[in-house]
Amino acid sequence: MAIRKAVIRDAEDIRAIIAIHAKKGRMLPRALYEIYEDIRAFHVAEENGVVVGCSAAHIYGREYTPENAGKNVLAEIKSLAVLPKKHHHGIGTLLVKQVLDEAKSLGVTKVFTLTYASEFFKKMGFKEIHKSELPQKIWSDCRSCMKFPDECDEIAMVVEL
Repeated sequence: MAIRKAVIRDAEDIRAIIAIHAKKGRMLPRALYEIYEDIRAFHVAEENGVVVGCSAAHIYGREYTPENAGKNVLAEIKSLAVLPKKHHHGIGTLLVKQVLDEAKSLGVTKVFTLTYASEFFKKMGFKEIHKSELPQKIWSDCRSCMKFPDECDEIAMVVEL
């Protein structure tokens, strides 16, 4: 199993893996053009030449709230998905660790996610927070979700690096 930065040839595999979970309502779908635009943000898990998982990080920059006055640099883990037949093999954990390591090396101090897999993220050191604690600018992707804003049932979680 290898975790590596995604390259252009991975885009269709990434879209297909995300689509499996999006069809089940576990995450938002990603259009192929979006994946191409964001390919530098993605990591993939590859096994025997086959992409079996993916994750991306979106860096928002400094978080300006009355409590921190710009001390935190905020990023989000997005599009974390693993082929169903590869669940419970530690692939998601490896992908999240890779994203967190890269985020830390870039100077990110706080990483959040919106998830239905809160137990998984708790094991990775994330803690649950209220969505209202996140800055408004993070909701740009959510606008395309039919559950936004009043029916959103994802759990907001955060980890400090």
